Amino acid sequence: MDSTDNRVKVVFTPSGRRGSFPVNTPLLHAARVLGVDIDSVCGGRGLCGRCQIICAEGSFPKHQIDSDSSHLSPVCATEIKYGERKTPLANGRRLSCHTLLLDDVVIDVPPESQVHRQIVRKDAEYRDISLDPATRLYYVQVDQADMHVPKGDLQRLIEALEQAWELPNLVCDNVLLKTLQPSLAKGKRGITVAVYKNRHIIALWPGFRDKAYGVAVDVGSTTIAAHLCDLSSGEVMASASLMNPQIRFGEDLMSRVSYVMMHPEGADEMTLVIREALNSLFVEVAVEIGVTVEDILEISLVANPIMHHILLGISPVELGGAPFALTTDAAVELPAVELGLQINGGGRIYILPCIAGHVGADTAGMILSEAPQEQDQMTLLVDVGTNAEIVLGNRQRLLACSSPTGPAFEGAQITCGQRAATGAIERVRINPETLEPRFQVIGSELWSDEDGFAEAIETLGVTGICGSGIIEVVAEMYLAGIVTVDGIVDGDLASRTPRIVQNHRTWSYVLYSPENDESQILVTQNDIRQIQLAKAALYAGVKLLMDHIGTDKIERIRLAGAFGSHINVQHAMVLGLIPDCVLGEVSSAGNAAGTGARIALLNSQSRDVIETLVKNIEKIETALEPKFQDYFVDAMAFPNKTDPFPNLFSMVARPEAKIVTDNGDGRKRRRR
Repeated sequence: MDSTDNRVKVVFTPSGRRGSFPVNTPLLHAARVLGVDIDSVCGGRGLCGRCQIICAEGSFPKHQIDSDSSHLSPVCATEIKYGERKTPLANGRRLSCHTLLLDDVVIDVPPESQVHRQIVRKDAEYRDISLDPATRLYYVQVDQADMHVPKGDLQRLIEALEQAWELPNLVCDNVLLKTLQPSLAKGKRGITVAVYKNRHIIALWPGFRDKAYGVAVDVGSTTIAAHLCDLSSGEVMASASLMNPQIRFGEDLMSRVSYVMMHPEGADEMTLVIREALNSLFVEVAVEIGVTVEDILEISLVANPIMHHILLGISPVELGGAPFALTTDAAVELPAVELGLQINGGGRIYILPCIAGHVGADTAGMILSEAPQEQDQMTLLVDVGTNAEIVLGNRQRLLACSSPTGPAFEGAQITCGQRAATGAIERVRINPETLEPRFQVIGSELWSDEDGFAEAIETLGVTGICGSGIIEVVAEMYLAGIVTVDGIVDGDLASRTPRIVQNHRTWSYVLYSPENDESQILVTQNDIRQIQLAKAALYAGVKLLMDHIGTDKIERIRLAGAFGSHINVQHAMVLGLIPDCVLGEVSSAGNAAGTGARIALLNSQSRDVIETLVKNIEKIETALEPKFQDYFVDAMAFPNKTDPFPNLFSMVARPEAKIVTDNGDGRKRRRR
């Protein structure tokens, strides 16, 4: 088609890639042009069914799009035939290879349709847990019924448990009554019961049984992770994760709150999809070890405040603006069936307490895992995500706040950014003399300048840059003098290397340029700005906590979350993402929130510990702090405009100071 043809806009989530195409362009073609990650092995013939997508419904002011399924071509004969030959397409799903663009749309690519599904790795460190689960199994032999001793079988069971196990005053969930006598008969009066918190009988089985399972869950805004644990040994038996399906309602938390504000019914829909996602994870981890969801007796769960409220069926609208009021900040404990969670009918869920409007149960889990209240050192805990949660303190005092870092550290809003998946660049080094890069991609241990690299990535490809790669390449560009202290790409270096290329009025750095492909991987001036904005917000939050606690020195830093697990701490400090500290005292905490959920699952006393701690943590609201803006502006510089970073620059050579300014016509002027 020529340029006069009508064009329509399409935005793909969760990648955020967008573009405009002529009417009647197949969605799969548009996705490939934009580099969107959609699987297909049949060449667009509608045979494999791997390219399924979902059209988002509603108004999306952020994208200036009103999206509706009618903006796509009607379901065609190929899609109908696919459903007859295999499995009918789920409600709302389409085959992107046979779906044409008719008008502006927002298209969600579900995880199972992506080639490069996200990888969730194991925790960086193991923390010992004292095993003391809230749910325990007990086997008893129950007396036969006796006409001379008129008594119900439930009462006989309760008496047997008290006599054999010293469990007085037990109560039994009514849902179990119908199965009690059949179980006694099948087990020849021998029965195993699950007792919750030494009070409630929540499950029973005929005969002897010695295995009970629980699941520790971390509901993140991007990823949901579940770990199936043996309650009798504490061992993690299976783990699984998936992308949070709420992403189709918004890439970040506040955009999802905005969606609910504009579509009040959207809160119920978000609640439904998150519960369905959890149920699918429970099935996945149970099947992996050859059991069923009926064998899962307990769930412990952490989440940020917005995910917490949505899971509980509470509208998150009040969290969308000051004073960011939580419906409840207390721990939540109730039968899992009340939330529509499909585990054993008597199973329980425990949700850790929230701390403040934007500091949630995930931060409580991080505190439970890292125990800063047991440290003499001034300890900083940071969970880096679209919203960074920050905790500072020691055994004397704990403070907490959140800071809006945005999704840049997860690869979003970055020109060639992507989530951590096979083929993503995750490690970068730049030679300061030649300005030539070398890098590693997820899925290969080889560096790009090593023999065999091309063969190793032949099937993987180099698909983009993930969060840890973004941090490293920007830090390396600064150390190599490609980027100034103020974050400007020095265009004068184009005379030294072809890797500095002009992009309209700014300059970019070519990190990877395949020989037979035009899809270069660039780091643009805008990418640098996105990283500056994100790291400045985090650093400003840390500085506010340091002010309130009265210290100018951090002695120990722990970086939590999936991003914190893979970040190079030296590069993070070079950027000024974290404050100056002895590098040996900066380390990864792994998925500390998930570890906290596991501790709460396997040690019932830890629940009392975290509930008491949360009540005593001092909460700082960054939005109300007058110094936040000043700290933010200073933190835009690399590593910081005013803070000297003596520990860092005792280990790393400080780049030559130079300032490059734009004179208004796209040409750069340099002064040193």
